[in-house]
Amino acid sequence: MKLIGLTGGIGSGKSTVSRIIAEQNVPIIDADLIARQVVEPGRRAYKLIRKHFGDEVLNADGTIDRPKLGAIIFGDSDKRKVLNSCVHPYVRLEMFKQVFWHWMTGKKLVFLDVPLLFESKLDKFVNTTVVVFCSELLQLQRIVKRDNMTEEAATQRIRSQMPLSEKVKLANIVLDNSSDVDQLKIQVKNLVRRLTPPVSSWLLGWIVPPVALAISGFFIKDYATRGARLLIAHYSRP
Repeated sequence: MKLIGLTGGIGSGKSTVSRIIAEQNVPIIDADLIARQVVEPGRRAYKLIRKHFGDEVLNADGTIDRPKLGAIIFGDSDKRKVLNSCVHPYVRLEMFKQVFWHWMTGKKLVFLDVPLLFESKLDKFVNTTVVVFCSELLQLQRIVKRDNMTEEAATQRIRSQMPLSEKVKLANIVLDNSSDVDQLKIQVKNLVRRLTPPVSSWLLGWIVPPVALAISGFFIKDYATRGARLLIAHYSRP
């Protein structure tokens, strides 16, 4: 199975790329979706957020008030780090579970949609990294229009993240989302076609790990059995 790390910046169009990929029946593990799930009331990350930020970041029904929490952390890097320490370990655990499930079910290609792919060092665990890029001016225009936000607030959101220009330098592949959706669809479809491994290499990657594990387990068991017999023989001598 081939793991592809997908990232971008706010307003760059990463979510649109994810949707196009999903339309081609390619699995997407969405870190943002998982992050929302792990902070549901009663879960460990939720309890940590409540402990560090207090009840003022909760809605009347006890759920996390995401806009209010976002307004707090986007303007304060230290508080953003605290929030990440509350949430990221549980997001990673769930992502690992989903990766394992897709491998067990024989998927050839899986995308990890992670906004903080490079910042969280998760790029070290994927085969290829893909960045969705557009200019900062276009990011700003899209955020203001999409979220009905002031330019000042939108700029603050953009500046709170690693610049897209830096992510482009770290990426293996760059998707340019400066044009329309039709052009983006062409790029994404070509990307999926290019990255999907052939059947031969997929079978090798899927079969070899469990076979190697089984063989190593057999030899470990065999050596342990032999060692036990030698010890029994040694201590059974008159």
